[in-house]
Amino acid sequence: MKPIVAFISASIAAIALSSVAVPAAAAQDQGRGDQGEARREAEAGTQLKLREIERRILPQMQGSEYLGPAYDSTARAYRLKFIKDGRVTYVDVDARTGRIIGRSR
Repeated sequence: MKPIVAFISASIAAIALSSVAVPAAAAQDQGRGDQGEARREAEAGTQLKLREIERRILPQMQGSEYLGPAYDSTARAYRLKFIKDGRVTYVDVDARTGRIIGRSR
C-alpha cells in the first residue's frame, strides 16, 4: 500500500511543479522577444542600439550608479534604471531618437 501512496504523491508533486514552470517559461520568452525585437529594429536602422542610448544618457546621470536597462517593444522605448543616495530613478528613452521621454523616482 505504501508504494501506491508514494507514487500518487510524486505524481501530484510533478503536476504541480509543471504547472508553475509553464508561466515562468512564457515570461522568459516574452523578455527574449522584446530583446530580439530591439535588436532587429536596431539592425534595420529604425532605432538606436542600446549602447548608443547608454552613451548619450549615462553622462547626464553623473553621481548615479547605472543598474541596467529594460526594453518595451510596444512603446519602442528603453527604461534605464539608476540609483543615487538610496533612491532609484528610471529614465525612459525613445529608442528611435534617443531623447528622454520621462523620468520617475
